[in-house]
Amino acid sequence: MIRLPTQSNPPDSPRQTLPTMYDLPSDNPEDPGLPDEFHFFQPLLLLLTFQPTNWNWEQVFSACDLNLYYDVNHTHWYKRPDWFGVVGIPRLYEQRDLRLSYVIWQEEISPFVVVELLSPGTEDEDFGRTIPQAGSPPTKWQVYEQILRVPYYVIFSRYTLELQIFHLVEGNYQRVNLTDNRLVIPELGLSLGLWSGRFREINGRWLRWMTPSGELIPTDNEQAVFAEQRAIAAEERAQQEAELARLAEERAQQEAELARLAEERAQQEAELARLAEERAQQEAERAQLAEERAQQLAQRLRELGIDPDNV
Repeated sequence: MIRLPTQSNPPDSPRQTLPTMYDLPSDNPEDPGLPDEFHFFQPLLLLLTFQPTNWNWEQVFSACDLNLYYDVNHTHWYKRPDWFGVVGIPRLYEQRDLRLSYVIWQEEISPFVVVELLSPGTEDEDFGRTIPQAGSPPTKWQVYEQILRVPYYVIFSRYTLELQIFHLVEGNYQRVNLTDNRLVIPELGLSLGLWSGRFREINGRWLRWMTPSGELIPTDNEQAVFAEQRAIAAEERAQQEAELARLAEERAQQEAELARLAEERAQQEAELARLAEERAQQEAERAQLAEERAQQLAQRLRELGIDPDNV
């Protein structure tokens, strides 16, 4: 058996030798940037509501319009998803700094879900229909499916309001069937779906994260509004309860007054009954005295020889 000599100085890893996020920031002066307001507000809503219940918030990162560098052999090639989310990675780069970009050979963890907002000029690339020229960067579809192997790739059109979600199965994206325009993602403890509502004072059809049962995960502003609504409702409920207590007290006072009057009436009736009884006794005594006087008179008449029955 031939034994190879042990390397005294093994080559450095790509993490040590290749450019870092400090060398590859997202602010590219040649990039035209965001095309419209929707590309600002929609990713912002995704960022605000991405709160996986299966992960500690310190191990969750998401970003809007941030360069995603993916190829160690072409360190300046990048994609710029409208939004993407990663789990199992520190919220801060090396737990100390905000990210200037997402460099896969530094982070070593691929995004778990990527969202692209469909635009007429990017539709073919978003769906992997374009064929890249030799020596040019691969398409978004190729990067997400074959290089980064992102488990969930989401494409949403603001024009048709069509939501398409692709799940990586055995190395290939397969479109999944949605229920009520929503997909439950058990690995995150979340669901992703369409919602009709008002965000940043704009009414529309928005893509946002929800609980697995479809309840909204509120943004900070929504939480403040809900808290204010709860406070107003609590105050109204307290006022109603105070009014009910006041009415109950008034009713108790009225019932106490009625009871007092009823007691007085009963006492008056008892007094009248006593007086009637006394009057009856007096009349009985007068009748008895009259009877006794009549008997005495009849006795005197008999003593005088007079028959009282014939008088």
